[in-house]
Amino acid sequence: MDLSIVIPVYNEEQKIRHDITAASDFISGYGMTGEIIVVDDGSTDQTSEVVRNTAVDEGVSLKIIGYEEHTGKGKAVKTGIMEAGSDLIMFIDSGNCVPYANITRGIDLLKDGECEIAHGSRFLAKSFIKRSRTPYRKLVSFLFRNYIRVHSRIPKNLTDTQCGLKIYRKQIAHELYAECITDGFLFDIEIILRAREKGYRILEFPIDWTSDPDSRLSVRGTFLRLFSELRTIRMALKSSGQDT
Repeated sequence: MDLSIVIPVYNEEQKIRHDITAASDFISGYGMTGEIIVVDDGSTDQTSEVVRNTAVDEGVSLKIIGYEEHTGKGKAVKTGIMEAGSDLIMFIDSGNCVPYANITRGIDLLKDGECEIAHGSRFLAKSFIKRSRTPYRKLVSFLFRNYIRVHSRIPKNLTDTQCGLKIYRKQIAHELYAECITDGFLFDIEIILRAREKGYRILEFPIDWTSDPDSRLSVRGTFLRLFSELRTIRMALKSSGQDT
């Protein structure tokens, strides 16, 4: 298989069918084979049933992995990535915020040998924001990015650590996520720090992005967890010799 697409979801019964269709059309439309892995992070609606009743194109397989307890995006992404078997593995947020055609920019970076990990970014010069976030969420995002940059050694070339679109070579994805301990929001930070310490190259590529007004992200809840999660990550990396 060429590409595994992991989609973490929580109560996305209204969106997931469109997500799957877009992912399937992308894989088949670009002459690839692959798989779509939807990880249901303890949804209380009909998300899993909608997934099971959604058709995909020939050459594309669809799998649903679910568990009862709502744990966090980090666990959902890790679960899907460790299950994925294609040469390239990516995860993408639900809601079709990024056109799938943009993904070829990241795939080309990996196939051309320019990096081992490719991140979409909303903050590059060539990125285009079709519908922006509210002023409040913009402020929160700005404060978060600066806090993370000050309190962890994120590479300076990375402008958008929390973008929900990242692509990996399979071996590297499995290696990094097997070590990941963060179930929640900051799993992206942990993976970046682990990749940096192992010498893996990360490059960003521009995307067209539309804000999802129905985001499952709780701003207040996220900031309440941020400090303890970051402390846990730093302690884990220090104990393994990867001091942040």
